[in-house]
Amino acid sequence: MERNRMASEKYLKPEVIARIKRLDLKAKFIVKGFLQGLHSSPFQGFSVEFSEHRRYAAGDDPKDIDWLVYAKTDKYYVRKFEAETNLTGYLVVDQSASMNYTFRQEVTKFDYAICLAAALAYLMIHQRDPVGLLTFGEQICRSIAPGTRPSQLSTILSVLSRLTPDGKTDIAKSLHQTAAMLRHQSLVMIISDLLTDEEPVLEALRRLKFSGHDVLLLHLLDEAEVTFPFSGALELCEPETDSVMAVDADGFRAEYLQQIQAFRERYAEECAQIGVDYLPLDTSMPFDKALAEYLSKRRGN
Repeated sequence: MERNRMASEKYLKPEVIARIKRLDLKAKFIVKGFLQGLHSSPFQGFSVEFSEHRRYAAGDDPKDIDWLVYAKTDKYYVRKFEAETNLTGYLVVDQSASMNYTFRQEVTKFDYAICLAAALAYLMIHQRDPVGLLTFGEQICRSIAPGTRPSQLSTILSVLSRLTPDGKTDIAKSLHQTAAMLRHQSLVMIISDLLTDEEPVLEALRRLKFSGHDVLLLHLLDEAEVTFPFSGALELCEPETDSVMAVDADGFRAEYLQQIQAFRERYAEECAQIGVDYLPLDTSMPFDKALAEYLSKRRGN
């Protein structure tokens, strides 16, 4: 079991994934490692095989209890009907210039976002859930309608593999456009660094929730944006405006770390009030945390 866990950790490391050239292989590599990790971990009921089950509740027909699942978990699960199981998902990916940042020159925020989106698409198709794709900068740039056929994954991966991060971003406008496009209750999975004013974005998230959608906000920053590992004289460049600010890194570190912590805490607190699932990530983190959060959200519907 320890050997399986170590193997799965290797599959999930961003720097290992970065060495793989093809996006379809990256997605398979991540998901394979994730599932290996689940099967050798203390997680109970956290597996794709449970994606068509839910906990037994008063009023359920005992004939629907899956006794094989009970034997594994010592808990009662009933098999969900197809109409209950399918949930339409949309991957909403930020492709603005700020996503192209990297500190260690191994994995940019955009590289990480693309791999994560590919793995989530792979996982959804595997569960026979319809999944679509939206990408945005200052507005929605590309759109793929949800589908479940095997060709859907190829279509999504083909678009993702050709994307390049560029230009400015208007996250709030893009999320409002997303809300206007969705006709049915969906799981909206947003991947962005959220480097813009918070309040307009939070208002757009409120609209998505008010419209009846489930929202998973994957807040992705570079590891250096979280830890600030710099020293001495430093020039900070804003990639979407090309503005530059000269700072003394040693004198600026404490203030910066306080601000970035407050930035993430504001989203965590506001999202909790709205009912949005918020997950802070950085580019040094293995992919399993985001995938586990997705499965947790997926099984709650």
